Amino acid sequence: MLSMMRDKAGSWMIKILLGAIVVVFVFWGVGSFHDRQGESVASVNGNSISLEEYRNVYNNLMEQFKRSFGNRLNDETLKMLNIKQQALNQIIEKHLLMEEAKRLNFRVTNEELIRSIRSLSVFQKNGVFDPNLYSSLLSRNRLTPETFEASQRESILMEKLRFFILSSVRISDTELKQWHKWENTSIDIDYLLFKPESYKKIEITDKEIKEFFDKNSDNYQTEPKIKVQYLRFSPNDYKKDIEISHDEILRYFESHMDDFKIPKTVEARHILIKVDKDASVEKVEEKRKKAFDIFKIAKKDKDFGALAKKYSEGPSGKEGGLLGSFKKEEMVAPFSEKAFSMAAGEISEPLRTRFGWHIIKVEKVNEESNTPFDKAKTEIRKKLTDEKANTMAYDNADDAYLESMDVEDLLAISQANSSIKLLKTDFFTKKGPKKIVADPAQFALHAFELEDGEISEIKELKNEYYIIQMIDKKPERISDFEVVKKEVKAHLLKKKQDEKANDEAKRVLSQLKNGKSMKDAASKIKLKLKSTGFFKRNDTIPNIGYEREITDKGFKLSKKNSFTDDPIKGKKGYYIIRLKERKTSEPKSLTDKDIEGIKKKIQQQKEREVYMAFIEKLKSVSDIQIKEEIFN
Repeated sequence: MLSMMRDKAGSWMIKILLGAIVVVFVFWGVGSFHDRQGESVASVNGNSISLEEYRNVYNNLMEQFKRSFGNRLNDETLKMLNIKQQALNQIIEKHLLMEEAKRLNFRVTNEELIRSIRSLSVFQKNGVFDPNLYSSLLSRNRLTPETFEASQRESILMEKLRFFILSSVRISDTELKQWHKWENTSIDIDYLLFKPESYKKIEITDKEIKEFFDKNSDNYQTEPKIKVQYLRFSPNDYKKDIEISHDEILRYFESHMDDFKIPKTVEARHILIKVDKDASVEKVEEKRKKAFDIFKIAKKDKDFGALAKKYSEGPSGKEGGLLGSFKKEEMVAPFSEKAFSMAAGEISEPLRTRFGWHIIKVEKVNEESNTPFDKAKTEIRKKLTDEKANTMAYDNADDAYLESMDVEDLLAISQANSSIKLLKTDFFTKKGPKKIVADPAQFALHAFELEDGEISEIKELKNEYYIIQMIDKKPERISDFEVVKKEVKAHLLKKKQDEKANDEAKRVLSQLKNGKSMKDAASKIKLKLKSTGFFKRNDTIPNIGYEREITDKGFKLSKKNSFTDDPIKGKKGYYIIRLKERKTSEPKSLTDKDIEGIKKKIQQQKEREVYMAFIEKLKSVSDIQIKEEIFN
């Protein structure tokens, strides 16, 4: 259930609860660990991992993947991600690291904990920690200060341990040179591509199609479908009943004056003489002189726009250098600082930014002002109406959800309250019911999580609130053969074509290894022998595209072993590749910035390797027991 405290901070009971939470943090500053209870799913050196702890981590991971994958998070993807194992690994690693931190006598003081929480921007208003915001955000996420602060303490402790482990990681000049050489090595390969779709003369019998279907029937299952009933609470439905008084609008205006400030703007033209960021001192000086020569003309000439069209090298030159009206933060610092210090009609001496030399003419200065109340009141009325409507929609959804805990039937809630209409869907797949809900894919994601008769928590979809109840399910089943026969035949044909391409590629590769020339082999089977041209390890392969396996195996080839052991399957078919040439390009010089970037990249990679090696070492000397039956 979404937190009952959302948008209800005005009630006396909630104020007391919020006050109590703030007191816990402000006066005590820290929480305490709760004893973990419940069924054990595993143990690390005798310390049990509870089912509750495992579920929390598992659910957090699921939420992360839902946000990342959306409606693409199907059963196959879940199986591939192996979230159960990921969750367990996370917990085991955390326990091991906490034990090691304790063994090394690392500590987190109350002052450190308070300082870290106060520094989190999510709990700040205008850069200052806000206790009310802190308590509000925790309650909305169904967290107590004790649990959050305990978690934060653990995070700080593990970060201290991580720093300790990685503080000795250094990158030597030898490693830098080796990496740079590895990064800049390039190869050119010859290749033959065997495309499966080019093998047309393949006969398929009805018997083969049926046998293929029988062996792969799981691939021809219908999609599971469900039917639900739901309550929808849309803020738009409540707006007609909301009245916003003149006094309310005025109070809001007076208490939010900063929101109605119109910042100072400047309208200007400029002439830009470009200078490359890596230009020599001599070139910079040459451009500066040119800019000053133009500046002298501009001081005498009344038509600055004509000069900009003639001399400016910037994109605005065609428009007479006109930049329009802009705020101070919208331009690079040196330019905006100068422009905002000038009066209308004034022309600046040339000044330099990262783009080059600028001559600025200020056309107009619009000083900071405030939006008049008469102009702001329409916007304020709409804002207050939207906020109240949203609160009313949520409050009604919350009341309905609380009632559903007793009656366990959305129909009964609708019958008891004529203003709440019960809605039903037809059967739909994981793509969701079309057109009838705000976000079909997300609606389906929530609905498919429900068991028969189960009622969901309040779900927010595109600023509307939904309570969903499962009423019927149609599980997936194997399709009738005759219904999917054409589809099966197409899949079987594709499989046979793939096998044909692979077999011929293997046969030709064997001939090449026995001395037959690639050109002759290509000519005989009417394929075109092609070359990629030079490419590096992290490049897209010219004429082929991004093929990680071709790159990896290609860079392992040598003059002695110029062919791979087997054809390589790529996106377009099967490849036979041969090393044509290898070269290492040594750049003439590296700037300090280049070296710093390379070192940072190697450092991060080395730190990952060292950290994972440390964790694996801890695992190897620890007693880790897992109740396998829970995860099967």
